[in-house]
Amino acid sequence: MGAVYIVGAGPGDPELITVKALKAIQKADVILYDRLVNKELLDEAKPSAVRVFCGKFPGNHVMTQDRINSLLVKFASKGKCVVRLKGGDPFVFGRGGEEAAYVKGFGIPVQVIPGITAGIAAPAYADIPITHREYGNSFAVVTGHQMDGKQETDWAQLATAVDTIVIYMGMKNLAGIAEALIQHGRSGATMAAVIEQGTTSAQRVVTAPISHIAEEARKQKVGNPAVIVVGDVVNCRRQLQHEMAAAAY
Repeated sequence: MGAVYIVGAGPGDPELITVKALKAIQKADVILYDRLVNKELLDEAKPSAVRVFCGKFPGNHVMTQDRINSLLVKFASKGKCVVRLKGGDPFVFGRGGEEAAYVKGFGIPVQVIPGITAGIAAPAYADIPITHREYGNSFAVVTGHQMDGKQETDWAQLATAVDTIVIYMGMKNLAGIAEALIQHGRSGATMAAVIEQGTTSAQRVVTAPISHIAEEARKQKVGNPAVIVVGDVVNCRRQLQHEMAAAAY
């Protein structure tokens, strides 16, 4: 009997992989990896390792979740060391919990190796601290994705419940999300940021008041993958960049 490792690959910068995750990749016989995994990490695997792409694009899944689950069990049942390599952290909107439960149902050992999630790392790379004593001491991480036309997130409850809101998978519905937050009590003047391809060399950042963030993102042609940050902490970006520029002189 083999084993399955549910591994977080981090947010994009390959140097943000954890030591434990890297060791798992290096000993893997089989790696099932997602679209947002930095391909440089696959170079760390041994030459004989089988690499299986399981990427999911918006509206286009290369492999169904049921097929992914069955492959994990199939390879592990043959005595293989199987790594399920997922972008960010496998338990943050990564369906890692579902995969772990499915594999364990067959009596196969499973170990989860956490990863750095984009909702924390991408803002950090954009000079936006998720918490700050002056600007916000609470935050929520939510999905902006709609399932069958229905919002999964209760914006009415969330709008004023925390200081900072970090939204994954929200680009398609950004205008509607902003409208819902304002409708339910969040000031339209609250700053927001959209961070595209966070922590990578292609990272781009757009900031604007939440009332105009969708329009600004559209003008700048910012797209997926991206995380959205709503809250006064976004104001830190200008302050930190100003201080760093001053220090350079």
